[in-house]
Amino acid sequence: MAAMQDLQLKHSARLPTALRLALRDLRGGLSGFYVFVACVALGVAVIAGVGALGEGIRTAFERQGAVLLGGDFAVTRAHRPLDEKERAWLAARGRISELATLRALARNREADEQALVEVKAVDAAYPLVGSVALEGGADFDAAIRQSAGAVVDPIVLERLGLKVGDSFDLGNARIRIAGVIRTEPDRIVERAALGPRVMIALATLDSTGLVKPGSLMSWRARLLLPPGTPADAPAMKRMREELRRALPESGFMAADHLNPSPGLTKGIDRLRQFLTLLGLAALIVGGVGVANAVATFIDRKRKAIATFKSLGASSRLIFQVYLIEILAITGVGVAIGLLLGYLIPLTLTTLYADALPIKAELNASPQSLALAAAYGFLVSLMFMLWPLGRSRQVRASVLFRDEISDQHSWPGRGIVLITLALCLAVIAFAVLTSEFRLIALYFCGATAGVLGVFFAVGWGLSRLARRLPRPRVPEAALALGNLGAPGGLTSSVVLSLGAGLTLLTAVALVDHAFVAELSGRIPKAAPSYFFLNVARSERDAFVALLNREAPDARLGEATMLRGRIVALADRPVEQIKPPAEAEWVLNGDRGLTYSEDVPEGSTITAGSWWPKDYAGEPLVSFDGELARHLGLKLGDKVTVNVLGRNISAKVSSFREVKWDNLNINFVMVFSPNTLRSAPHALVLTLTLPETARLATEARVAQQVGKAFPSVTPIRVKDALEQFEAVFAKVMVAVRVAGSVTLLAGALVLAGALATAQRRRVKEAVILKALGATRARILKAHALEYLMLAAVSALLAGLLGTLAAWVTLRKVMELSFSFSPYALLQSIGLSIVLVLIFGGLGTWRVLQARPVPYLRGE
Repeated sequence: MAAMQDLQLKHSARLPTALRLALRDLRGGLSGFYVFVACVALGVAVIAGVGALGEGIRTAFERQGAVLLGGDFAVTRAHRPLDEKERAWLAARGRISELATLRALARNREADEQALVEVKAVDAAYPLVGSVALEGGADFDAAIRQSAGAVVDPIVLERLGLKVGDSFDLGNARIRIAGVIRTEPDRIVERAALGPRVMIALATLDSTGLVKPGSLMSWRARLLLPPGTPADAPAMKRMREELRRALPESGFMAADHLNPSPGLTKGIDRLRQFLTLLGLAALIVGGVGVANAVATFIDRKRKAIATFKSLGASSRLIFQVYLIEILAITGVGVAIGLLLGYLIPLTLTTLYADALPIKAELNASPQSLALAAAYGFLVSLMFMLWPLGRSRQVRASVLFRDEISDQHSWPGRGIVLITLALCLAVIAFAVLTSEFRLIALYFCGATAGVLGVFFAVGWGLSRLARRLPRPRVPEAALALGNLGAPGGLTSSVVLSLGAGLTLLTAVALVDHAFVAELSGRIPKAAPSYFFLNVARSERDAFVALLNREAPDARLGEATMLRGRIVALADRPVEQIKPPAEAEWVLNGDRGLTYSEDVPEGSTITAGSWWPKDYAGEPLVSFDGELARHLGLKLGDKVTVNVLGRNISAKVSSFREVKWDNLNINFVMVFSPNTLRSAPHALVLTLTLPETARLATEARVAQQVGKAFPSVTPIRVKDALEQFEAVFAKVMVAVRVAGSVTLLAGALVLAGALATAQRRRVKEAVILKALGATRARILKAHALEYLMLAAVSALLAGLLGTLAAWVTLRKVMELSFSFSPYALLQSIGLSIVLVLIFGGLGTWRVLQARPVPYLRGE
């Protein structure tokens, strides 16, 4: 009676009334909304978990930055150590430590074993921050300085067949192994490693003979500011500017403790953004379950709505009541998702803390949690408003006669407009919070397109099933009838299952094609070895050795220096905002070369090459695609810093470079008169015939190591295998995220089957009453589910193949390779999921006893 009196309140009091009625109705619990809550929680958990993990790693970078970097500020340069002026500038601001890193060959002459290692030579001040821990608690300083020895990664011992106390050859020096590295505080900021670590003193490095003019090595200096000196972002920015003004031609790359490894940070951020988009896809797929749950809820409340209307309640009040209820349930799903999302990185760091490059600190920012919650509410609203809007269409006459709800009616212009606005808001949110906004836009468009296609196919299949003639087999006729029945499973199953399978198929095909590209075509055309640091004075003897050991091999040769681009078209690189696909060219030092002829594997696409014996203004040929991204034009100036000297050259041509052949390729090729006088070494490639045995490769490397200890051989297959290992780890993360989308689809499928169970029970008891056996009913349901699974899987296979082709050909610019296994995988998953959930639903249907059920009706 009190509720009826409340309905007579003025318009201004309707919101409190709606809230009061909603709270009373919610006393019944979440029955019927478990799939709803699970779908929302799953999507929010992925987005929140990825965000929390990313924020945790970023926070760890900020708090552990000085340890990871080795100081508060650091500068790096190729080829040349600090001179007295540069050292004095840094020393005037705090304590400094200098070190050098390079790749070299470590050899065990007794066992005739050798291995490529990453050498790190440090001074007496190293480390400024943190400490190097050795196995057994040995003293690092005593190990590398007092005994002039080396400490090594454990794998060095295994590869060379040595133990602590044994000696190995490094260049021209005999080095004793004085300890085994357990932890190295600043390893994360080093370049990508192609071999295990060997740490020695700078004085020991001098004895190896590896430091020569033009040797490919990096010199680094770390600066630790005095206590109390400002080290925040403005202070670090000022220090960079002062460094640029005081030492304009130093060629230093600067880093600070606030972001000790920009490359790793950017890589983590990009993976986080990509996984966030996949989490959004899972949330959108789960939105179908939200819509189904709301539609079922409104259908169950039809008589309650009719009662409200007969007592004078307006459609607006009824809409408000159920909107509050469903928003409250959404809040439960969002809260569960945020909690699970926070537990995801906690679990990962607990289980895999040793595998992470740093100790991640769980410190999810309010912004990342708010982003996940916003996605949850926006997507839920987007899917709930449409079925909720139909509550306005329920008439009071439902109380006096049965009325069939029209599941395909439009809810009203206002609801339609708000739903469209929410769709645009979700897309805008995804695009504006992503670094790769165009890719995010494409992703949202592709997700909407996939959902639209599956919705249209489900609708069309349902209409087709209604018009097809019924087969003579009763079970097949019943299955076909169920496919076309109003409010049936067709649209829900095709839409929810197909979207998840499409993503998994696309991921599997991209993975297959990428691995096939690496293990197939590329290795056949790629060199067997790269030989670095070949001195020009040793060139003839070195080539003679290769020709003797591998007479059938093909040799490639180029001069090589390392230099950093400091200006493009008279603009400092610090002022250039390149697109993501070209920023790597400006971040770090690049390989430089000069040549009289167009390099093999390159084709001039614009401009012209310099003539033989050219002696005019310095010229450079630039990679055409990268030049387009950087906005370079013919005639622009490119300034590079080489060995502490800025050199400017005019762009005379653009080239198309075939990077995938793994031959000696360079972004920039200079005219010979530009760099010929600079100290440099040579890089050679050795391409063995396909019939060459592994023993031939090993023999070549061994003979090179003995005769030319300062030359660094890099086996291309080893480098590719390391890249494949990293790529495999990334693809595992992508597959897991793709599986989350499929799990969302499975939840929607389970919810759709549960929704249809009431109608299926009534149908089953009638059939039983007419003499149908359980076996026939089970067969009819199995045929229906198999038809739905087949349609979903085949369509998912086609769309997934198309998505993989676009990704490979248009985005990654790789060849497409079809995998029948990936397609069969999607078909198998579809059939298994549908049969599992359908079988459980059918089993419950078959348990219904006809007589009690019909009496209750």
